Amino acid sequence: MISENQKKRIENLSELIYRASLKVKILRHISWPPEVKYHFFKQNCQKLPEYSYPKFDSTDLDQILLKIDGQLGDSKYDLWLKNKLEDISLSAHLLKASGTKTFFEISSKIYGLPTTLIHDGQTKPLDLSEQFYQIINSIDKTKLELSKSSKISSHDVAKQISSKVSDYFGEFAPKTSVVKHLSAKATATSKKIKIREDGVFYQSDIDQLINHEAFIHVATTINGRKQNKMKILGSNYGAITKTQEGLAVFSEFITGSIDIDRMRRISDRVKAIQMAIDGADFIEIYRYFVDKGISRNQAFDNSRRVFRGGVLSGKYPFTKDLVYLDGFIRVYNFFRSSISQGKIECIELLFAGKMELDDLPIVYSMYKDGLVKKPSFMPPWAMNLNYLICFLTFSVFLEDINYSNVSKYYDSLLEGVK
Repeated sequence: MISENQKKRIENLSELIYRASLKVKILRHISWPPEVKYHFFKQNCQKLPEYSYPKFDSTDLDQILLKIDGQLGDSKYDLWLKNKLEDISLSAHLLKASGTKTFFEISSKIYGLPTTLIHDGQTKPLDLSEQFYQIINSIDKTKLELSKSSKISSHDVAKQISSKVSDYFGEFAPKTSVVKHLSAKATATSKKIKIREDGVFYQSDIDQLINHEAFIHVATTINGRKQNKMKILGSNYGAITKTQEGLAVFSEFITGSIDIDRMRRISDRVKAIQMAIDGADFIEIYRYFVDKGISRNQAFDNSRRVFRGGVLSGKYPFTKDLVYLDGFIRVYNFFRSSISQGKIECIELLFAGKMELDDLPIVYSMYKDGLVKKPSFMPPWAMNLNYLICFLTFSVFLEDINYSNVSKYYDSLLEGVK
């Protein structure tokens, strides 16, 4: 057991690191002002956008990092906090390198590449993206279009989400508002959920936003900020993104709120990032999206997501959008292993704040030592352990079946369906 003096020391260090993390706002720093889009369209989409990123001032951050580094010991908790310190420092270096080749190199370390192998040592996010396309392209698209509900205005979307989060979070509920300029359809923090005014929304989008933004991103942020003894779990920095976005996509999946369009958008981002790495510039990526039937505004915003912070002439994009597909696979497999080993408590603790999957052993140890408490808010599907256990147990069972042999039988059967 850790002594009370040691607990207090670790608690103080965690708060210092948390304060350091607040100085690093990746997406905010590399965001583009509305004028960039305006000028791009004014020039008939024939000239690369131009934008110079503000210099990232790390003076205050460097002082905090230096102060913390001199206080770290060699216990397992100290070593874990040191890793968090290095993650935050790497995010700061990313921002310093905005608009350069180095930005891409650091982005690749934090978020990976389309060709980075997942834990099976064989599969790449790019492989998953291409396999998904092969499957959905064999499906009659007209039937999918007929199943769509009518469009919903951004203001009605905001009203529905505001009502849901108020019921769920009570006094901790974030304020929901409609804003004019946003790179995604919606963004969320513990204080605010923003809905893009010109976004095109259907009921499925509302379900996705509630399960993705509110029940995951907002919930884990609030839970982390309520960790009085381990404030670092309330931090949002590059290294935790893969797990957090993976959780958010899994939340859409397990609730049945994900759809073909959403999976196509996620896969498109992987393909577009690889195209940029291979040399495609902003205009070529923009045309790639337009050729898919996406509106000009949305095509621009999709392309911006690929190039923000990177080099617009190609080869050096921002790889953050890989995390949705890669993170989803990792979270899904983590849940399956947790269920198969009977370690249900690990699933619960994953919502205790902002963390990576690799943090779980240390967070569990901190929980046992009284440094971490269980989350106040969990998505409804994670609280319904009966369903979750049944679903994932069946998934483990199916994994043991030799599907290549089974598929031969059913493929033969379906050949008779003309």
